[in-house]
Amino acid sequence: MTHTPPPSSAAVARPSIAASDRAIEWVVRVHSGAPEAEAEARAFARWRAENPENEAAAREAEALWHGLGGASVLARDAKRKASREKITRRALIGGGAFAALGLGALAAGAIRDRLAADVATDVNEVRTTELPDGSRVLLNASTALALDFSATERGVRLLSGQAMFTVARDPARPFVVTAGDGRTRAIGTAFDVDIRPDGVVVTVMEGVVAVATAAGGAGAILRADQSLRYDGRGRVIGPQAVNADAATAWRRGKLIFDRRPLVEVVAELQRHTHARIIIAGNRLKGLEVTGVFELDDPSAVLKTIEQTLPVRVVRLPLINVIL
Repeated sequence: MTHTPPPSSAAVARPSIAASDRAIEWVVRVHSGAPEAEAEARAFARWRAENPENEAAAREAEALWHGLGGASVLARDAKRKASREKITRRALIGGGAFAALGLGALAAGAIRDRLAADVATDVNEVRTTELPDGSRVLLNASTALALDFSATERGVRLLSGQAMFTVARDPARPFVVTAGDGRTRAIGTAFDVDIRPDGVVVTVMEGVVAVATAAGGAGAILRADQSLRYDGRGRVIGPQAVNADAATAWRRGKLIFDRRPLVEVVAELQRHTHARIIIAGNRLKGLEVTGVFELDDPSAVLKTIEQTLPVRVVRLPLINVIL
């Protein structure tokens, strides 16, 4: 039996949406790990050999599954579906494959932080805990922190998430929160520390804190209704004036955004839902979100984002993809 090599991509027209969707179904089943996957692989081989269009669709689906060429395919799909009236799985499979890997990485990171933590909260759990010195910490959802109290310093490491600290006065032992590459020092005050995708934000509700970063420098002094952002590359933005009550609205079960980048909004929502939220494309991450949202219904927040921004949210089992 002779084997005829598949025609080159130049000789085959772009496969139809129906063929691409069918190919995606095959690829998902073949890689499912189910007992019948081997039989599915044989059936897939027969299907793709039926005609050049099936072969082209299969190659495209496999490339997307393995994360190869996904961006260009998504760009072409966006042009074909400018009206966004129909989103097929072909436009999702690249992001879906990365999302599957992302779920594992996310879970591994959460487990690591919880193992190292003295206090931690689960997804969608907000809880107050009292520290040995009488200070109180309100932990946002999906937050982990470790304690390092000594005779000279009350140390706290925020491993992940967000927490508001109401510090008991003890001039002999400063209260220091380490998050990322920075240290926030207070004596008697209330302040919030939030680990975000692109850095750490410190917001002061009461009193005064001093923030120093690993990059050095004189550091910065923050007072009530001020915030500062720093990142691992040594960049510091602030201090700047903020409405601290609005910036920490999560304490009241709300999220208040004033032109916040979509990537940060998604990061906050992610703390309150088990479903992974993926932004398919760097271009969308900077879209600005403004509004007041209820934290007890993340799906409603996604729906509002879909209605107010030029994006589409596609909901899959355990994954929401923003296109």
